[in-house]
Amino acid sequence: MKFPKRAFIPPLIIVGAIALSILASMSAEPPKTREKDKPAVMVEVSDVNSRDLTFIVDSQGTVEPKHSTMLVAEVSGQIVDVAENYNAGGFFQKGDMLVKVDPSDYKVAVQQARAALLQAQSELEQEKARARVAEEEWAAFKDGKAPELGLRKPQLASAVAAVESAEANLAKAERDLERTTIKAPFDSILKSKEADLGQFVSTGSQIAMLYDTRSAEVRLPLSDLDMTYILDPATADKKPLVQLESVVSGEAITWQGRMVRTEGVLDESSRVIYGVVEVKDPYNLADETHPAPLRYGRFVQAKIEGKPATDIIEIPTYALNPDGSVWVVPKNRELEKRHVEVVRTQGNTSLISSGLENGDKVVLTQLKNALPGMKVRLPGDPLPEQMETAAKADDKGEKQAGDSENVGG
Repeated sequence: MKFPKRAFIPPLIIVGAIALSILASMSAEPPKTREKDKPAVMVEVSDVNSRDLTFIVDSQGTVEPKHSTMLVAEVSGQIVDVAENYNAGGFFQKGDMLVKVDPSDYKVAVQQARAALLQAQSELEQEKARARVAEEEWAAFKDGKAPELGLRKPQLASAVAAVESAEANLAKAERDLERTTIKAPFDSILKSKEADLGQFVSTGSQIAMLYDTRSAEVRLPLSDLDMTYILDPATADKKPLVQLESVVSGEAITWQGRMVRTEGVLDESSRVIYGVVEVKDPYNLADETHPAPLRYGRFVQAKIEGKPATDIIEIPTYALNPDGSVWVVPKNRELEKRHVEVVRTQGNTSLISSGLENGDKVVLTQLKNALPGMKVRLPGDPLPEQMETAAKADDKGEKQAGDSENVGG
């Protein structure tokens, strides 16, 4: 059986079409893919400039009185009177009465001592008269030098001694009488009272604890490094100024004081030295010296005025890299690493003495895997797509302008 020739035509056409499509696919160029550039990272920068400044040393401490004393009874007896403000927190001026011990027995003692003195003075006058009579009698009846016993000189000396003893006893009795009134030795505030009205006290009994209100002190711990930035109060013409700060009733209050001395001995446990700041009139009793009273026992933060420094650049501490360098963005927007010298860190600010120049843009953004030469953008810089679009628009404008000139020609 013979197949007609037309039966081979369709398969041949299909095979030819497949072959042609394979050849076309092999010879065709692959479509060009346009690589899309990743935009540069945007960073925040700070323009730096050098300036002269004064170092500030931070510390903290508790406000304490410059002077404090525990009053004790110097005589025995019952407390018969107390001051109206004889309570914890009461204020007293120098010489004010706090408590009074029953003075009755001591008044009697003064009278007795005064009477004894009068008696001794009378005996002295009588002995002086006897001495004069003895001297006259010796001169009238006998020649030569009279013996001292004959002139009653020993008896006269004994009478003089008796008078002096009586005077001392009277002074002691008057002093004991005066001590029945216990007074404030300086302007003070009553910290606590240990004896009260009606109580019997003996010599040496504790009466009250007083804090001096004329001056307050704050002991500030300072390391050896801190001391290198502070003027020594012992040699400085002007004591370093200290600003104390604390929160009072939800409001930050500051007080001014001066560092008057250092204790000169390192603390054995913490290995620090203590600087002492003095604040005059902490309770505003003499005048409105401070915006609010600086009460004893308050914990305060202190900022101590240090030595002056020149050509210092300040940057945030977080802008520093672990290796002591910073990233700087020049005009070409390619990162540049600068190694800097940090002379001191004050709070969240680092003070730079070298490594940066005025006008440098220091990177504040925390960058991961940053490398020198890496492209970055600053706020306000256009994106690459925007730059390309602007360039194409410029090219198109130039081309249209050229075509117009050709048509016109």
